[in-house]
Amino acid sequence: MSKTDPGHYFEDFRLGQVLDHATPRTVTTGDVALYTALNGPRFALFSSDEFARSCGLDGAPVDPLLTFHIVFGKTVPDISLNAVANLGYAEGLFLRAVYPGDTLTASSEVIGLKENSNRKTGVVYVRTTGVNQRGEPVLSYVRWVMVRKRDEAAQIAEQKVPELKGAVAAGDLVVPQGLDLSRYDYALAGAPHAFEDYEIGETIDHVDGMAVEEAEQQLATRLYQNTAKVHFNQFERARDPSGRRLVYGGVVISTAKALSFNGLQNAGLILGINGGRHVNPFFAGGTVFAWSEVLDKALLEPGIGAVRLRLVATKDRPCGDLPDKDDSGAYPSEVILDFDYWAAVPARG
Repeated sequence: MSKTDPGHYFEDFRLGQVLDHATPRTVTTGDVALYTALNGPRFALFSSDEFARSCGLDGAPVDPLLTFHIVFGKTVPDISLNAVANLGYAEGLFLRAVYPGDTLTASSEVIGLKENSNRKTGVVYVRTTGVNQRGEPVLSYVRWVMVRKRDEAAQIAEQKVPELKGAVAAGDLVVPQGLDLSRYDYALAGAPHAFEDYEIGETIDHVDGMAVEEAEQQLATRLYQNTAKVHFNQFERARDPSGRRLVYGGVVISTAKALSFNGLQNAGLILGINGGRHVNPFFAGGTVFAWSEVLDKALLEPGIGAVRLRLVATKDRPCGDLPDKDDSGAYPSEVILDFDYWAAVPARG
């Protein structure tokens, strides 16, 4: 009997199946430093213990996207080791702040299965929950991923496409315990913009670009203990003609979010993920640009608002002309990410 695990193929999944993922992960300040080095975020709340304490927290929390990537990485060996592509996200909620020293584990429930017409692959929908060392949920989200079949002739007994919410309701967002933005220091944060300054429908070109190199994307993906073959193995199929490997979509999300600092300096704290799509593949060596659109706003409690933002990332194309979908709903080939999320922002009123 082989002692190695080839990972799950599409026909191995069952509706209602619960997968408890291996390898608990204690998050350290080293993880935070490496995440900063690889992606370049500059949001004050995650950079300074003193700034975070002035906002009512015990110290600088871990960037929610780092929490997301670590929890996501736990799921890969069981869900997407044999994936063709990760397709999207929905119903994401950050339920509790994570701090260095916390230990994260994860489990997933299979909530949907749909075989593709080619019978070579199928789409698996899972709801993943990450918990800390006290068993407290810190994150919950749905994702769907296209997975290869081991045997094209295998019959899939039960299939279902789950009904997912188009967006997380503002009333379901969870403000981190203790967060108080009444003494928010706009100068130290880098910009004076508050909840009242964002207008629904406005777009923000984040101006800057950041290249993602081969070694950087592999280091980042290893940081999250993400073992998906397509990001590391040069003999896998998800390559461009030059042989460059496919970049983990989470690297694109974090790079684009870091770029969003220029224009959204006070919107670093993600509270919810409404949806997200990796629209086109992105390969190492390309340069990421980003722009954002304000979709909605909600006042959560005195001094704290939430802004719903659509973050669009492009490859090798500055966003001065804000490339977007055409009238038929098709994206330009340069668009690599369409990510819809809620972020907390200070409110003056």
